[in-house]
Amino acid sequence: MHKMERRNFDDPEEVRKVSHGEIDVVRLGDCSAMRVRFDPGWRWSECIKPIVGTDSCQVAHLMHVVSGRMAVRMDDGAETEFGPGDVGVIPPGHDAWIVGDEKFVAIDLQGAGNYAR
Repeated sequence: MHKMERRNFDDPEEVRKVSHGEIDVVRLGDCSAMRVRFDPGWRWSECIKPIVGTDSCQVAHLMHVVSGRMAVRMDDGAETEFGPGDVGVIPPGHDAWIVGDEKFVAIDLQGAGNYAR
């Protein structure tokens, strides 16, 4: 039986601290979501790669950008930049980094289960 659930990122079930950022995780039944807050200077290959040990991020993401800018380069060389209001899908096999001097904040509805673990 399904039930209605509510969570708030200001009171997460888990906080994952990483170099240049924090990841707030909330769980809703079998689903998890995360709010990522990355400071200027954050780069996946420098801040998360040492934790997970893969050559590139192998987590799929479905995200909505709240603030800041992030560039993403896929393993095949395709590159794009996400900014406030953007909604995006990023498949496994990428690097990412913060662009500019503003903190990057995004809500990820897909990758929370095993990101930065």
